[in-house]
Amino acid sequence: MRFTGNIDAKMDEKGRVFLPAVFRRVMQREGVDGLILRRDVFQQCLVLYPENVWNAQVDAITQRTNMFDSKGRAALRGFVAGAESINMDSNGRILIPQRYAEIAGLDYEVRFIGVDDTIEIWNKQSAIEMLSRTEELAQSLETLMNTKTD
Repeated sequence: MRFTGNIDAKMDEKGRVFLPAVFRRVMQREGVDGLILRRDVFQQCLVLYPENVWNAQVDAITQRTNMFDSKGRAALRGFVAGAESINMDSNGRILIPQRYAEIAGLDYEVRFIGVDDTIEIWNKQSAIEMLSRTEELAQSLETLMNTKTD
């Protein structure tokens, strides 16, 4: 499952926003019903995980720790405790709880960004600023993709 692109949307005063149709089609094609919402670990945005992707992430963390590994358990606890199940209504809208909107600095204008098997939800202006840092992107990609060994 791959989500790609970035789409602007408007969040209403109740925190409802339409999940972009292109992302809904991917989810429908893949048979995704449930969504999990949490704050991103690194950026000031929210991340929507299809339930099966969420479960795989939690399983990966769980497999790397045990109940007697305090740092690992704290990481697992923090990751899971910051998450909430989200339902899409019959119109294709999701409700972003106010506390999550505040954490991510969301207001009326938001931007959805497809990132592999997850969907990020950004404050539109913050997303524009983040995506405009092309030199940083180029350096990161060069580092990641440079397979030449000396």
